[in-house]
Amino acid sequence: MQPEAVPQAPQPPRLRLRVTSAAENRIRSGHPWLFSDSIREVNREGVTGDLAVIFDRQDRFLAIGLFDADSPIRLRVLQTLSREPIAAPWWKARLQASADRRKSLFDASTNGYRCLHGENDGLPGLVIDRYDQTLVMKIYTASWLPHLPTLIPLIREVLPSERLVFRTSRNIQAVASKAGFKEGDLLYGPALLGPVPFRETGIAFEADVIKGQKTGFFLDQRENRRWVETVARGRKVLNAFSFSGGFSLYAARGGATGVTNLDISAHALAAAARNFELNASQPQIRNCPHEAVQADAFEWLASSTKSHFDLVILDPPSLAKRELERQGAIQAYRRLARLGWNQLRPHGILAAASCSGHVTAEEFFQATRLGIVDAGGQAEEIHHAQHPPDHPAGFPEAHYLKCIAFRAASRR
Repeated sequence: MQPEAVPQAPQPPRLRLRVTSAAENRIRSGHPWLFSDSIREVNREGVTGDLAVIFDRQDRFLAIGLFDADSPIRLRVLQTLSREPIAAPWWKARLQASADRRKSLFDASTNGYRCLHGENDGLPGLVIDRYDQTLVMKIYTASWLPHLPTLIPLIREVLPSERLVFRTSRNIQAVASKAGFKEGDLLYGPALLGPVPFRETGIAFEADVIKGQKTGFFLDQRENRRWVETVARGRKVLNAFSFSGGFSLYAARGGATGVTNLDISAHALAAAARNFELNASQPQIRNCPHEAVQADAFEWLASSTKSHFDLVILDPPSLAKRELERQGAIQAYRRLARLGWNQLRPHGILAAASCSGHVTAEEFFQATRLGIVDAGGQAEEIHHAQHPPDHPAGFPEAHYLKCIAFRAASRR
């Protein structure tokens, strides 16, 4: 006698959304975000992680994406117009396409880079960074949590590595923990005994992939670090907001006569010192004098002796994490440029960077120019940069990184 089949609970209908005409137009143009105030009709209450379908005003399929019931970004678009099923083969194809785009970007001298850049690689709210044989996955929306059991084996297949570390943005750490994914957990692979060593353009670094900022290192500044190396020869360098000394190591290898790391964090300065030790086999780095100054960079720059350096690097953390902070950030960038310019000797170089997504590139560039004018300086613009190729930016809000550099033409 066959046992009676256990009745299965009925599956809820697919979450269906109708949105404003403006939101329709944005989605058709390729924008990956749907905000909560753009939704005008739903067929049921949505659950975070739902694959929700958007229909247009003519009741035609428009897009499908990941629904997040608790975020202002209510849906992150996975695909538009196509009805291809979102299942394991689809996830794998997106991962593989992202990996393929990076195949020719790096040689053996660089094994630290971004493998997957969220919305810009078709998997919104998810990034994966490689540090040699350690991958770090960071999610920025809880809508990924129900899909991780499917995704993790695919990551291991497409991006071979010894281990995968789980990270998440602070605002969803509690939700992730309840779902069984704790910040810093190993999703597979052997336990870590300390920071992870990796190489960037032949320079050795370590990344604190468990507790460090972002995924453990600022990989997005690689191209600007390479540029600093090309102008550092014979220059005394100040690296303000130095973190773990990335710009300093490149300046040293480029022939700087000395480097000062300035940061408010003792932990960051200690990491910079260890990175110098990791590169002791490289004569240019080993022989470059370097010192650490623990202080608030704004305060130290305002009080320090002027005209002391030949190259000043200003790379602060985000000064505008919300739109309401944008104007204050623009003024802070202007002040910072003025203070940094006052530290320069004749014919010195000022390099300034911003990672504030709410401040546009032109707003930041103009604030920096005005800061130099405030200092009485005249300058030649010699370097502009935004996103490196492993951090593509495919929609307006993705353009967070910008860098500009000036050479002093004359001094007051």
